[in-house]
Amino acid sequence: MSDRRDGRLSAALVGTALSAAVIGSVGAPLITPVATGLHVSLDAAQWTLTITLFAGAIAGPVLGRLGSGPYRRTTILVTLALVAVGGLLTVLPLPFVALLIGRGLQGLGVAVGALLMSVARAHLPPERSTSTIALLSVATTVGIGVGYPVISLVDQLAGLRAAYGLGFVLSVVGLAIAWRSLPAEAPGERPRIDFLGAFLLALGSLGLLLVIAQPSIWANAWTAGGILAGSLAILAVWAVVELRVAAPLVDLRLLRQGPLLRANVAILIAGLGLYLLFSLFTRYVQTPDGAPYGFALPGVAAGAALIPFSLLGFLAGKWVPRLVARLTERWTYALSAAIAMFGALLFVVAGHSIIAVLAAIALLGFAVGGIFALMPKFVLVGVRQEETASVLSINQIIRSIGFSLGSALAGSLLAATTPSGSLLPAQNGYVTAVLWALPPLAASALIITTAAGRRRRSSAKAPADRDASATPSTTSSLPAPTRADRP
Repeated sequence: MSDRRDGRLSAALVGTALSAAVIGSVGAPLITPVATGLHVSLDAAQWTLTITLFAGAIAGPVLGRLGSGPYRRTTILVTLALVAVGGLLTVLPLPFVALLIGRGLQGLGVAVGALLMSVARAHLPPERSTSTIALLSVATTVGIGVGYPVISLVDQLAGLRAAYGLGFVLSVVGLAIAWRSLPAEAPGERPRIDFLGAFLLALGSLGLLLVIAQPSIWANAWTAGGILAGSLAILAVWAVVELRVAAPLVDLRLLRQGPLLRANVAILIAGLGLYLLFSLFTRYVQTPDGAPYGFALPGVAAGAALIPFSLLGFLAGKWVPRLVARLTERWTYALSAAIAMFGALLFVVAGHSIIAVLAAIALLGFAVGGIFALMPKFVLVGVRQEETASVLSINQIIRSIGFSLGSALAGSLLAATTPSGSLLPAQNGYVTAVLWALPPLAASALIITTAAGRRRRSSAKAPADRDASATPSTTSSLPAPTRADRP
């Protein structure tokens, strides 16, 4: 009976995360329809995607604090209700500003993932908790592959508002699943929220996002430099505030732990390389007719090209425990990064073949699924139960920053190889840009493997040290909650 209940909770958590992931992917295939249908520029329409990423990154630590104790269920349900309200705003025939507000509210769903992982860690037995967290971590990958083609098809058949309507329906479904399935939390102390920290983080992140997502700002180097310098200064002040307040929004002291810091650095640069490849591959297959390269796939077909990406990403999440049993966690991570690098090299040598490019996209999906499934294992080493949501939120913010940098780098590299007066970059521009992804992926694997090797050597020396000192030892690593610990 207990196993059946655990299975239902695990399925409900994954289902809720998948609905949120699909909602988050709604904006990408609808940028051009928004521009043409609402008569705004492409730069303005791009913000229907950018504001979702921004809202998710800022909301992550706030929700992590609210959901770190007795208000976890309430926090998730209220957040999903706001996502549904945002979906409704995107469907109604309101001005463009209302659409942006709706997309911002939908971005809150991106931040729910860390809370769902903390539910799994608190209410499931260790073995099921591990597999569920891995599936939740790759839900974004699966959601992209499902969302892109379906949303593009609905837009083509029924129009822009109907496509956004699908996101609204999914948000209501996700809310219903969570309402019926999330367990109640034990009573406890009311969490304190650092509102000043939230404001400074939002302001500093928005400035960085502007200089990354709006290349036109760099037309005036002084303006762009001023925004960048001001944003970095605000974030520096935010870091000082977070280190001094009693209940910080993001406990930066946790980053003093070597494993946690290294894992977040690894996901930052891995996210850059992975999203760089993702941006290049998806743009390449949609290159219009008349270019000496690409395949001129329309929106629906280009979305369908991402189905292998999501399928292999999902399979990677399922296979990670088996690979870990054979290779260890660090070498499974290195294997995932190597698969992404192999996909990049396959594109370089056989980019003229659509089969080879689809294979490269599929390999990238497997790599993304493997890396994201493993990352919670690395960042939760030595983390207390009540800090789970906060630590995962930090990791989610850093992952989002890596994605943003990868997307911006893809645009910059292609723009640098676009001939004057042309709308399309030269073919060697794609080759050069893809090769740029190799160093960060290799560096990410190196950080994880060398760090794990140092921990293993330290553990091997520990028994001798304990015998010599003849004093009891302590460890910061807490065991996962057992079935008896669960309410």
